Amino acid sequence: MASNNQFVAFNNGQKYPILGFGTWKSKPGEVEEAVKIAIDTGYRHFDCAMFYGNEQEIGKAINHKIDEGVVVREDLYITSKLWNIFHQPDIVETVIKKTLSDLKVDYLDLYLIHWPMAFKEGGLYSDFIPKDDDGATIEGDGSYIETWKAMEKLVENGLTKSIGVSNFNKRQIEDILGVATVKPVNNQVECHPYLNQKKLKEFCDENDIILTAYSPLGSPDNPWKKPEDPSLLEDPKIIEIADKYSKSPAQILIKYQIQRGVMVIPKSVTKERIESNFDVWDFELEQEDLDQIDTLDCNGRFVHMKGNINFKDYPFSDEY
Repeated sequence: MASNNQFVAFNNGQKYPILGFGTWKSKPGEVEEAVKIAIDTGYRHFDCAMFYGNEQEIGKAINHKIDEGVVVREDLYITSKLWNIFHQPDIVETVIKKTLSDLKVDYLDLYLIHWPMAFKEGGLYSDFIPKDDDGATIEGDGSYIETWKAMEKLVENGLTKSIGVSNFNKRQIEDILGVATVKPVNNQVECHPYLNQKKLKEFCDENDIILTAYSPLGSPDNPWKKPEDPSLLEDPKIIEIADKYSKSPAQILIKYQIQRGVMVIPKSVTKERIESNFDVWDFELEQEDLDQIDTLDCNGRFVHMKGNINFKDYPFSDEY
């Protein structure tokens, strides 16, 4: 079945759908049906992670649609991520094989280091967020540079087509580029008009690294969100532009990223919203509207991870 989408080209020649389907915060019991609806709608790019705790359900949905003949595996572009307790090089391959088993696929299309920060090292069935007696997350000894070298072997062994990073700042990406024999193709970061990541995007563009925007709608269900935090979907400028194009605020925010050449992964478990978020191919934002959206940038980060601010590889202390 054909699917509307646009594609970006990675630095290794692999093409990837610019609009994907996010699964962070999608609960077990909801995500399987949501992924089925997404595939029927036309999504082919699925953003997953072991940490989200729902890869088995996503795997069921994907294979259900393959068995139905709606798609074949080669139609799909599946991303997953290596969690923070698995930075030690000798466990990286074991971890991706667990993800492959859960998703019921033979390979990934893209595998990312989820965060540059290492948590206290653990095995497959360890606590994902190890805590000390005071409830603080315990830092690990891992080095993302050594982790990257192990990631490169996953490409060599055919377990993933491409590798990249997530939540890395400019300096940390430079560290990776300094040792890489397989170059990162992607950096996935929080990105929306309140945090448009302009400088980081320029740096990634210069190094042929595609940016992916998570929380592109301002993460309205973010567990750390405070009542006083602004709502991007209710921002008067966004609503005004949405009215101009007879589109929803969410559709404007998604199209904004697409026109910047940024991969974007909105998340929903509601059929109407899943379909609406994909219905962005019949209009183009005028440059004056893109410029207006850019004026909303205020370094407004919703995902702070402030509990880890003293970790050696905490990524949000640098300028970008």
